[in-house]
Amino acid sequence: MSINLLYHDVTESGADDASGFAGPEAARYKLTPEEFSRHLDRIANSVTAPALASATDLSSGTGWSITFDDGGVSAITTIAAELELRNWRGWFFIATDFIDQPGFCTQAQLRQLHQRGHVIGSHSCSHPERISSCSWSQLVDEWSRSCKLLAEIVEEPIKSGSVPGGFYSPDVARAASEAGIKLLFNSEPTTGEFEVQGCRILGRYNVYRGMSADDASSLLSSPLRRWRQSAFWSAKKAAKTVAGPIYKAVRKHLLSQVYKPHSAAP
Repeated sequence: MSINLLYHDVTESGADDASGFAGPEAARYKLTPEEFSRHLDRIANSVTAPALASATDLSSGTGWSITFDDGGVSAITTIAAELELRNWRGWFFIATDFIDQPGFCTQAQLRQLHQRGHVIGSHSCSHPERISSCSWSQLVDEWSRSCKLLAEIVEEPIKSGSVPGGFYSPDVARAASEAGIKLLFNSEPTTGEFEVQGCRILGRYNVYRGMSADDASSLLSSPLRRWRQSAFWSAKKAAKTVAGPIYKAVRKHLLSQVYKPHSAAP
């Protein structure tokens, strides 16, 4: 059993759009450097082993991992050094259409992350709004092109990935397997795992701005805390299914009120 944490970006207060995707929906998952450091300190006090950073480690028994989606530049400017201070390594899942774009890692930066011992994996090419609605050919293209480019950058095959937006489906997993991915993370908060066409599917527990360091740490130490997030996630999934576009519009409006768009400081 592995417990996997899902983070995204770390940005200065008032500069939400400096790393990763822009807008209030993305800002929900961006911690300030101070928040992030407090999270890692509290986690360090509650774990007895470093974060797992290979597929072999994840299959070896009980442990934990820390993952980061999208490929925002904070991976190299802030996150990696904070992990390394604690002798940890992270999993960085990259939406490859955005490499070398403002706010995202460059090819050279991704190569550096890999050389420093962090895992580089696929987060598709274009980060589709709802990847589970893509056609089969689109799914294969999203995973295959992404893995091919990342393999050229880090000079070794890409064997891991994460599902954009958490919109998992069996076809999403089968297409990932076709692209050579052997380990696929989704966003379902669970410690359970299963296999699709030779590809292991693992869940992750979501961390967001405003979550206290104690709360984040408790995802690793407390089965009750993990159950609470899982129950909330299941209720939200049901609401998405029933309300569809209405749910998305309401959520976007509410988040826009809480996370006002900011630009990076000049």
